[in-house]
Amino acid sequence: MDRFIRALIQWQAVDRPAPARTLTLEQVRRRYADSATRSRGGAEPVPVASVTDQLLDGLDGGKFTVRTYLPLADRGRLVTFLHGGGWTVGDIDTHDSVCRRIATALGAVVVSVDYRRAPEHPHPGPLQDGIVAAEWAAATFTGREHVIAGDSAGGGLSVGISMHERDNGGITFAAQLLVYPPADPAMRSESIRTYATGYLGDVDDLRWYYEQYLTEPEHHTDPAIDLLNADLRELAPTVVCTAEFDPLHDEGVELADRLAAAGVTVRHIPALGLTHGFLLMADIVPSAATATSDVLAAVEEMLTSVPVAR
Repeated sequence: MDRFIRALIQWQAVDRPAPARTLTLEQVRRRYADSATRSRGGAEPVPVASVTDQLLDGLDGGKFTVRTYLPLADRGRLVTFLHGGGWTVGDIDTHDSVCRRIATALGAVVVSVDYRRAPEHPHPGPLQDGIVAAEWAAATFTGREHVIAGDSAGGGLSVGISMHERDNGGITFAAQLLVYPPADPAMRSESIRTYATGYLGDVDDLRWYYEQYLTEPEHHTDPAIDLLNADLRELAPTVVCTAEFDPLHDEGVELADRLAAAGVTVRHIPALGLTHGFLLMADIVPSAATATSDVLAAVEEMLTSVPVAR
C-alpha cells in the first residue's frame, strides 16, 4: 500500500468517521465536501482558459447546472464528466480539480454535470440529467471526439448514458473513461468483503448510498445499474481503472472483462497501492497523481491509436 495512503488510514483510525446512516443527509454531504477540500491541500488550481456555469432543463421540468471548462490548448476533444459520491454526495465543486486535470491532459472541453442527487432524485433522475447534459454538450460543441467519463457512481452513470445513446441512435462516443465504477448492486464480490472497512471507506456506507438511490426493487436489476448483466455490445472503446484496496475493485475488473467479451476495446489500468477515491487525492498523494496521469494517458492513446475509437 502507498505510504501516504497508509498514513491517511492510520490517521482516520484514530477518529473513525460515523456511519453515513447515523448522520443527517446534510452532514454526510458536508463531510464529503470537506474531505474533498482537504484533499486539495491548498494546491493552486490547474489553470484553464475559462470556467462557466449554466442551467439546463431536466426532463421533469426542473433545472440542474453544468460547468464547462475550456482548455488552454484546445485539441478538439469533448468530455462529459459525471462526478462520484454514491449518487448522493459530491458535486461539481468537489471534482473541480479532476475536471481541470482532464481538460489540460486531453486538450478537451470538459462539461461537468451537477446532476440532481438522491434521495431527493432517486434513479433514474441522475441518469436522466446525465443524458440531457451529454446531449447538450454534443449539440453545443460539435465536431469533437466525445468522451463520456466518470468516477465511482459517475462511472456507472457513464455506462448507462452510453447504453441509452446506443439504443436510441444518439451520440456516438469516441471513448468511455470509467474510474472505479460500481457494477453490481448485489455487492457479491470478494473485494467487497476483503476491504469492507478501514480503507478510507466503509461498505455499509456504500450500502446506504444504494438505499438512497434505488428506491424500487426493480431498480436493482435495471441494466443501467446492474452493469455486469447488461448488454454491453457496441459501446465505445473503454478505459477502466480500478484501485487495488477498494471494495469495488473486483466488480470493476469483471466489468472490464465483460466489456471485452462483448467485443468492446478495453484498456484496464490497475491503480496499485491506492484506495477508492484516489482521483481526489492527486494534489497530496504523489502516486495518486501518477495514477491519474496514467489513466488520462490511456485515454489519449485510445483516441489516437485505436481505429475503432474514431
